[in-house]
Amino acid sequence: METNFSTPLNGSEEVSHESAGYAVLRILSLVVVGVTFVLGILGNGLVIWVAGFRMTRTVTTICYLNLALADFSFTATLPFLMVSTAMEEKWPFGWFLCKLIHIVVDINLFGSVFLIAFIALDRCICVLYPVWAQNHRTVNLAMKVIMGPWILALVLTLQIFLFLTTATLPNGDTYCTFNFVSWANTREERLKVAITILTARGIIRFVIGFSMPMSIVVICYGLIAAKMHKKGMIKSSRPLRVLTAVVASFFICWFPFQLVALLGTVWLKEMLFFGKYKILEVLNNPASALAYFNSCLNPMLYVFVGQDFRERLIHSLPTSLERALSEDSAPTIDTATNSTSPSAEVELQTM
Repeated sequence: METNFSTPLNGSEEVSHESAGYAVLRILSLVVVGVTFVLGILGNGLVIWVAGFRMTRTVTTICYLNLALADFSFTATLPFLMVSTAMEEKWPFGWFLCKLIHIVVDINLFGSVFLIAFIALDRCICVLYPVWAQNHRTVNLAMKVIMGPWILALVLTLQIFLFLTTATLPNGDTYCTFNFVSWANTREERLKVAITILTARGIIRFVIGFSMPMSIVVICYGLIAAKMHKKGMIKSSRPLRVLTAVVASFFICWFPFQLVALLGTVWLKEMLFFGKYKILEVLNNPASALAYFNSCLNPMLYVFVGQDFRERLIHSLPTSLERALSEDSAPTIDTATNSTSPSAEVELQTM
């Protein structure tokens, strides 16, 4: 997701002497991304099929469907990113795909993060305010509110629309990178514009793209756990295990990437002018691969983990998915406009 912006800024070619350790990390990162692609396409595709075509439309299935669509769309772009990584960040796919792929990446990668926070908030409301949820938590309202995460993700891609393009060096190598040539007249001015834009991008992405969603997830599931403890449901280990897995995987997958990106923002001038902190370039690929891996974990965390393993073996997979994604087992009236919300206990047991 982070692209090499130094090349078009200085207009010179840097000779890269790849160490053995860096080559190993790059290969391992490619393996992880490849696994993410396969599992993400299969897992998210299955969730889309079940939640989108085999089930009654409810608030919960809408949440799962949007999350699966975000993760599926993102994982579909991974082969392009893998080829670029294998070619040491060169971009052989042209200007149009340079913009399109990275727009899709940013919208869906951050849309996925925001949707995870949205699901956490929805579950928290169901547990803490079951009466309000019973009366107001409708499909129509959910379809309107869930547009918020997508709009926010789209806003965060504006810099991709404006500044990302292809740049070709004198030796013929082409990169998909940020280019500020048309935004300033001199090299010094371009550097100032680049530093300003990229610093703002890094800070906004860390705060809005990670810290805020992470805080929402932790707070919501903390409140849910407290309510479970208060109601004597602490003995039910499965809901707590799922809640813990959601928070832990979200943090483990995203924190290294966000930390590397934040340090790259803080040390941007040193990296551009003095070539310092090369370790961040080394860590960028494995950190990105770990963040990407979260996109194939989501179906397992939100669907499969919530089902008893023995039942998954006995029942068909689509049937198990339908039961895992269902709001509750009771029939609903006019689900297109007023889906029924389960009680706190039922909602927790469906996780």
